Amino acid sequence: MDTADPHVLADWWAETLGWPVEPTDADFIREMIAKGYAKEEETRTYNGSLVWRTGAAIRHPDSPPDGPPRRILFQEVPEPKTVKNRLHIDVWVGADNVEATLEKLTARGAKFLHRGRQGPHSWVTMADPEGNEFCIS
Repeated sequence: MDTADPHVLADWWAETLGWPVEPTDADFIREMIAKGYAKEEETRTYNGSLVWRTGAAIRHPDSPPDGPPRRILFQEVPEPKTVKNRLHIDVWVGADNVEATLEKLTARGAKFLHRGRQGPHSWVTMADPEGNEFCIS
């Protein structure tokens, strides 16, 4: 997911989905800098930890520890979002929880966009704090 601040948006989505943020390895980062593979300006301190400046990820809690992870990667891009997403995440919360979730996410910086319905199924389309669309149902 393109973003102005990958660590902030990763935290937002981690809380929204109940997924953990992937930990970073400060020793590895320092080693890459010491060996000349990276530069200090490619890092930053976020929540007291040394991290890569341009990326963060959240991992599905059921991802296998020794296999390819199911995750969402957040990467820094210079330009803001300007057009409608071609892909969005559907967050299932259960029909009885939609209104409370809508209120909670709005309080955390999401924006209500519209309500949709197709047959017996309904959803609420929202935008995260950087404008990326997603639905709750």
